[in-house]
Amino acid sequence: MIKLFKVKEKQRAENPNGAAPVKKQSAGELRLHRDMGELNLPKSCSISFPNGKDDLMSFEVTIRPDEGYYLGGTFIFTFQVPPMYPHEPPKVKCKTKVYHPNIDLEGNVCLNILREDWKPVLNINTIIYGLYHLFTQPNHEDPLNHDAAAVLRDNPKMFESNVRRAISGGYVGQTLFPRCM
Repeated sequence: MIKLFKVKEKQRAENPNGAAPVKKQSAGELRLHRDMGELNLPKSCSISFPNGKDDLMSFEVTIRPDEGYYLGGTFIFTFQVPPMYPHEPPKVKCKTKVYHPNIDLEGNVCLNILREDWKPVLNINTIIYGLYHLFTQPNHEDPLNHDAAAVLRDNPKMFESNVRRAISGGYVGQTLFPRCM
């Protein structure tokens, strides 16, 4: 107990004006801060901080594809960056319910750089471009939504029709998709 008082006295001596001690940033926060400063987003992508700019480790990215099947749609992704970043990839989920071979109905995203191909040299910019690429070039070979992948592979015209119906706020099969245009 006496040691606790000595620690508090030392903290007061270091901060004589009574201000709270400055929180030391983790290596992950420092790297993320650098990544944010170097962002070079496509015009169709934007970033926001719903918890305020003080919480860099949690943010949202909005993608509005300007070509491909998903043209005209708006898709929001949440990013949760772990303290061990860049040694661990961010956790990314799609908040927008979407008919997509690489995104399931719960918002899980199948992007190789978020899993087995993650390397610490990759950054937030790389992930955002990867997500953007999923909308311009959906991949039926590594699906999370197997039904959408099969339709894309076997009947691209039907896939396009399903995507249009989904982003317009309609049913595809038994699933209702909210309008995201």
